[in-house]
Amino acid sequence: MSNFLTPQARMARAQHDLRIGLPILLGDGLLVAAVETLDAAGFSGICALGPPDLVLSAARAETLKARVYSGDHARIALPLGANLRWLHASADPAADLNYPMKGPYQSRRDNPDAAGSRAALTLLRRAHLLPAALVLRLDAPPAGLTMLSLDEIAQAAAPQLREVAGARVPLHVSAAGRVLVFRDDHGDEEHYAVEIGAPDRAKPVLARLHSACFTGDVIGSQKCDCGAQLQAALAAIGQAGAGVLLYLNQEGRGIGLANKMRAYGLQDQGFDTVEANHRLGFADDERDFTIGAQILRKMGFRAVRLMTNNPAKVARMNSCGLNVVERVPLAVGRTVENSGYLDTKAAKSGHLL
Repeated sequence: MSNFLTPQARMARAQHDLRIGLPILLGDGLLVAAVETLDAAGFSGICALGPPDLVLSAARAETLKARVYSGDHARIALPLGANLRWLHASADPAADLNYPMKGPYQSRRDNPDAAGSRAALTLLRRAHLLPAALVLRLDAPPAGLTMLSLDEIAQAAAPQLREVAGARVPLHVSAAGRVLVFRDDHGDEEHYAVEIGAPDRAKPVLARLHSACFTGDVIGSQKCDCGAQLQAALAAIGQAGAGVLLYLNQEGRGIGLANKMRAYGLQDQGFDTVEANHRLGFADDERDFTIGAQILRKMGFRAVRLMTNNPAKVARMNSCGLNVVERVPLAVGRTVENSGYLDTKAAKSGHLL
């Protein structure tokens, strides 16, 4: 049946399968399973096909003192007697204190499946799962598994967004509000554009790229400044009479809410926000700012006055063909609870606060 699906549908199905604990096939026969969702039956079933390896991102491997020979990931031989508990503890830093003696890890120098292993971690990140995979090269893969080529995964890295709906939405900052919904053809999250007034497409538009933050935007968390930034940006656009706020579904700097909560747990252990991301196996920031640039271009804008404290956003917008004529500071929302978080963003991520 999977042969009749479009590449976009196979991509969506592959991510779904990984999230529910099913393995998939990459390339010409690399079996891949997500360690986070793997259960005992799945682990036993894979081991019955041959000896699998564990693939971890370079950041997680560094935390575990495992050697990285493939640049951005490590392929690790399972030790004799390795079980599901060992796998989960290797993937999830929540177990680092309760299960400290997991190594030493034997990383493979020779990794003929480096491209497939790299693609596997990419898929897991897209599915908002921990970047840890169980992989096994098979000459005769079992039938019925979702199959993806490495080219399809590479192509899906570039979002293909299209507007699917839009309507007038009066806002507390302006009665002249409108919400547009953009959908990615690869089956990833939808993103939203809040347009206020009638911005002149021939002039730089006052704009904000705001990443979704359930904790800060919805329930008023004091651990970040996101909710305050969202409200301040809307108020500024309302006062100006015209502008655009993009609400991008890239929770937790692109790692998803579950992993964000894992990061919060690590912060409670004394790690800062960047260190927590690394222990989970993620980069400092996994967001794709090209999504915002693509939406603005599709709306007809070519130049922006960007409300941000993050120079990386400015640089990324410029590299995507949008001319950032002005960076508009948005330094609001500092609290006793988030001062350390903001200081880390300034010191390690270059935010201008």
